[in-house]
Order: sequence, then structure tokens, then C-alpha cells
Amino acid sequence: MEMDPITKDYEAFTELLPLNVLIVRFFHSELLLAILLWPFNMFYRSSRFFLLTCIFHCIAAPLYKVTLPDFFLADQLTSQVQSLRSLEFYICYYGWGDYKHRLNSCKESPVFITFSFIVAVIPYWSRLLQCLRRLFEEKDPMQGYNGLKYFLTIVAVCLRTAYSINKGVGWRAIAWTFSVIAAVIGTYWDVVYDWGLLQRHSKNRWLRDKLLVPHKSVYFVAMVLNVLLRFAWLQTVLNLRVTSLHRETMIALVASLEIIRRGMWNFFRFVNEHLNNVGKYRAFKSVPLPFNIVEDDDHED
Repeated sequence: MEMDPITKDYEAFTELLPLNVLIVRFFHSELLLAILLWPFNMFYRSSRFFLLTCIFHCIAAPLYKVTLPDFFLADQLTSQVQSLRSLEFYICYYGWGDYKHRLNSCKESPVFITFSFIVAVIPYWSRLLQCLRRLFEEKDPMQGYNGLKYFLTIVAVCLRTAYSINKGVGWRAIAWTFSVIAAVIGTYWDVVYDWGLLQRHSKNRWLRDKLLVPHKSVYFVAMVLNVLLRFAWLQTVLNLRVTSLHRETMIALVASLEIIRRGMWNFFRFVNEHLNNVGKYRAFKSVPLPFNIVEDDDHED
């Protein structure tokens, strides 16, 4: 429309096209939300209520006991930070009327800047509180280390947000440093603790004793991809001009890659959880005893 001499002056109208797409998606989301909250025994009510319970536990952390569905869902939300930030930008850009002048004054608003920090931190903060709750209840020091990982991620996210607003060499250096530290720790935790791999003395070198995927190469490819995708978003901090794409376009692509990485993480995380449950006999109703029980009546006979 902008290339056509007749319609190229319709700037305000063309700027409304993304809003129309957002409205369509909004009504679609409203329909899904209505189905999710439908109180009658239709549309898999038990599953819907189970999901609502998990969402509430994530929001109300650390007030409730943390179970696998709760922290698993919270982990999914940590990969949706850019989506939440995009929603915040839509509200600012169209709500404040910037689209009429094709100006982006959102980053000049103290309210927008404040919510940029809050929106980015909420998912990681929820996971941090869940880890502290499990540390208090289970007395497992690994939960404390896991909480420290999310705390460092919160610091890195806040510094990256501050750098995107203030720029400057100092902000870039400190944001780069903490981002790399958070990425290294997060990658190591993914592979070693969440996936149970990189065991040196395993029967399957650098993997684990029991494998569900028949081809070992799949695990090594997944580990390499996880590292690459974990560090992909560092491009937004380093501002490496590897392509001619706009910076916001690169952020959108990196956010999409993060969703792909989370999908891959889900598979191997579930595999590791299943193998741990079997190894610790948590997948059975009764634990087999290491000796034979002889009943008194049988012994007398």
C-alpha cells in the first residue's frame, strides 16, 4: 500500500493492520479463555481445572507446595518473556496514539520502562520462589543452586533491559558479562541436571546409563543445539551486525528460536524425569524389598 502512489499517504491506516491482526488473536484468546473457565463438565473439565490450578500455583508461589506440573509450567513461561514484552509494546504504541505519527515514544515513558523490568522478571521470579520453597521443605541444596541460577538470570535480564534503554559502553560491558555467566550456568544446568547427561563414568560415554532414544547422536546434537540457541540471544546484547536485518527483527527471530529450544528441552526433561522415577522406584505403586518376606503361617507349614 505504501509503494502505490495512490495509497502511500494512508500511513495511519497501514499502521492499524498489525492492530487488526492482534485484535483477531485477542478474540481467539478470549474464546480459549472462556473455554478454559467454563464451569460445566464439558471440554475436558478436569484437565482445564488442572491447568488453572498450576497457573495459580505459579502466580502464588511460594505459598503452595511445588510439584512437577507447577515448576514445569513456570519454566515454559520463562521462554515467553519477549511475547509479554511485545504485548506491553502494543498497548503503549496503540493506546498512546503513537501509531498515528509513526513515532515510538514508549521508551521515553517511565511507566513503560518500569513495566519492561517487571514483565521480564515475573516468570523468573516465580521459579526462584518455587526453588526457595522446595529448598525449605526438602532441604535439598540443589534447589538452592537452582534458585541462584534464576537469580543470576533476573540480574542479567534487568541489565540487558537497562542497556537497551540507556546504551553506553559501561552498560553494555556489565550486561554482556552477566548475560554470559547466566547463559553458561543455564546451559550447564540444562544438560547435566535437567537432562541428566554428560556423565563421565556412564556406560554411554558422556551421556547416561539408560537411554530411551536409540540413536546416541540425537543426544549430542541436542546438546550442541541447546548451547547455540542459549547463546543466540547474546546477539541482541553484543549488537553483532551479522545480517542486514533490523534489530527488532533479530529480537523476534531470537525469541522464536528460544521457543524452539524450550520445546526440545521439554522432551529431554521429561525423559530424564521418567528415568529418575523408574530408577528410584517412584513409577511403581510399591517399592521392591531387597529380601524375601516369609509369613509366619507359611513358615509353620
